[in-house]
Amino acid sequence: MRRFRFRRFSSRLLVWIVGLLALVQGATYLLVVRTNHANAVRRINEDLNLGARLFAERVNERLKDLAVRAALMAGDYAMRELFLQDPIDPPTVKSALASYLSRMDAQVGSEPGAPGETGGSQVRFMVLLGPDGALLGDTGGPLPAASLPSFKKLISRAAAAANDPRATGAAQLGSDRKLYALLVIPVFAPQPEIVAWIGLALPIDRAFANSLKQNMRLDVTFVHGGSGGREAMESTLDSAEARTVAALATGAAAGVETIDLNGDPTLTAFRALPLPVLTEGTVTLALQRSLAAELAPSRELERFLRYLLPASIAVAALLALALARTVSQPVRSLASHTAVIASGDYRTKFVLQRSDELGRLAEAFNRMSDGLAERDQVRDLLDKNVSPEVAAQLMRDGAALGGEERDVTILFVDLRGFTRMSETLKPRETLALLNRYFDRMSGVVERHKGVVDKYIGDALMALFGAPVAQSNAADRALLAALEMRAALEDLNAEFAAEGQPPLGIGIGINTSRVVAGNMGSARRLNYSVVGDGVNVAARLQDLTRNPDYATAILVSATTLKAARGSYRTRDLGTAPVKGRAEPVAIFALDGA
Repeated sequence: MRRFRFRRFSSRLLVWIVGLLALVQGATYLLVVRTNHANAVRRINEDLNLGARLFAERVNERLKDLAVRAALMAGDYAMRELFLQDPIDPPTVKSALASYLSRMDAQVGSEPGAPGETGGSQVRFMVLLGPDGALLGDTGGPLPAASLPSFKKLISRAAAAANDPRATGAAQLGSDRKLYALLVIPVFAPQPEIVAWIGLALPIDRAFANSLKQNMRLDVTFVHGGSGGREAMESTLDSAEARTVAALATGAAAGVETIDLNGDPTLTAFRALPLPVLTEGTVTLALQRSLAAELAPSRELERFLRYLLPASIAVAALLALALARTVSQPVRSLASHTAVIASGDYRTKFVLQRSDELGRLAEAFNRMSDGLAERDQVRDLLDKNVSPEVAAQLMRDGAALGGEERDVTILFVDLRGFTRMSETLKPRETLALLNRYFDRMSGVVERHKGVVDKYIGDALMALFGAPVAQSNAADRALLAALEMRAALEDLNAEFAAEGQPPLGIGIGINTSRVVAGNMGSARRLNYSVVGDGVNVAARLQDLTRNPDYATAILVSATTLKAARGSYRTRDLGTAPVKGRAEPVAIFALDGA
C-alpha cells in the first residue's frame, strides 16, 4: 500500500510538472499570438494612415508641378500669339497645346481603357478656355468636351482667389467615368487681365494605384458613391474583392475597419479624396492591407512554438519522471524506515549518500532516531526509578516543586528477621535476596494499581490514590496487603528449599488527607506524600511487632471506614502513636 501511494505521488508529481509546463507554454504561445496580432494591426494602421497621407501628397505635388509648368507655358510668347488671331483658330490651338504637352514631357494618351493607357503621373489632355469658360481649343478626343462643366466650376473658384487665381478638383469623365484630377491656371495679357484659362487633366487610374501599392504595399480602391449606390472605379484588387470593398464603404468617410476578402481578414482605411469632387456623388479612397500577409513572418514563429510545445512537454515529462524517481525512491525508503523506527529499532540508520536536501533530511532523520533512543532510555530509567504513574505525571506536568491536598491510603511493609539473615550472607547475596523480596512486593502493589513511593532499607512505602486519584484506594491497599502476606509465604517456601530461614513482614495501612507532590530541591525532586497520616501508617507497621496483637497487618479505623468491601478484622482497641496526643483505633486484618 505504501509503495502504491508513492507511485501515485510520483504520478501526481509528473502530472503537476507536465501540466504546469503545458500551462506556461500554452499561455506563452497565446501571448505571442496575441502580441503578434496586436503588432500587425498596429503596423497596418500606421501604414494605412501613412498611405492616405502619401496619396494626398503625391497628388498635390504632381498638381503643383503641373501648375508651375502650365504657368511657364501661359507666359510663353507662342501662347500670347494665339490670342492675336481673330478669330482664334482651333486647329492652331490644338497643335500648340500638343506641342506644349510634349515639352512638358507628358504623353497625349489614347482613349481611356485602351492598351497603352498612360501612367498615373502623365497628363491625359489639355484645354484652352476663354475668360467665361468657353472652349477655345483642346488636345483632341471626347474628354475635353465632357470636362467643360467641371473646368467651369474650377474657373469660378479660381477667379474668386485674387492673389493666386488657380484651382484643383476631381471629376469622373467619359463614358467609363474614369477619375481625373483637374487643374486650371490663368493666362494674363498682361497681368492682372485674364484673357484665357489653361486646363490640365491628370488621370487617377490603376497605374496610379499600382505605383502607390509598390511604394506602401497597400491595395488601393477608388469608390464612387451616388444615388445609385457605391461602385469601385479603380482598384489593385480583383473585381470581386473591389465590389466587396465598395459595398462595405457605404457611409464610411474615415476610420479603419476589418473586412473579410475571400476568407482573408483585411484592414481597410476609408478616406475622403483629398480633392473637391466636381461631378455628381462622392469619391472615397479605400486603402487595404491583408492581416494574413502582415502576420506571415510571425506565423513562422508561431508554427515553431507549436512544434516546440509538444516537444518541450515530452522532454519535461521525461525529466519530471526522472526527478520523480529521484525524489520518490529516497522518500519511499525513508517511509519504509519509519516502520523500523516504529518497531523500536533505533540502532539501524538510514543511509543516503546524497549532499542535497534529501541527504540532509536523512541525516536529520538519523538524529531524530538517536533522540528517540535517548528519550526511551531516559523513560526506561525513569520508569525503573519511579513508578510509571509518577513518570507519566512528570512527563505531563513537568518537574516543579509543589503539591496538592488529597485523600490517600498509605501502606508501609517491613521485613522481620532480615537483619539476622543478612549476618550470615555476603553483601551481594544480601542484595540479591532483598531484590527478590522487593520484586514480589512491588509486583503486588502494581497489580493493585498502587505506586511504590520509595524503598527504605528493607521497608517499602506504597501509595494508593496518588498521583492518580482512585475512588477505591482503601480497598486496593487492603487487598494488596493480604496478597503480600500470601506472596511472602510462597517466597518462604522457596527460601526453605534453598536452605534459608523464613522471613516475616509487618504491614501498616492508614487513610488520611495529605499533601501529594514533588518535594526536595530545585536540582533533585522526589514525588511523595507528607502529613500526619504518613506517620500513622509507619507507626502501625511498627506496632505489628507487638505479639499481643498476633497479626502482621494493622489497619486504622479511617481506612476501614473508607473501604467499600467486607473484610475479616479484629478490633484491637486504641493504641498510642508516637508523635500524636490522641491514640488511634486499630484493627487486625485477617482476610477478605
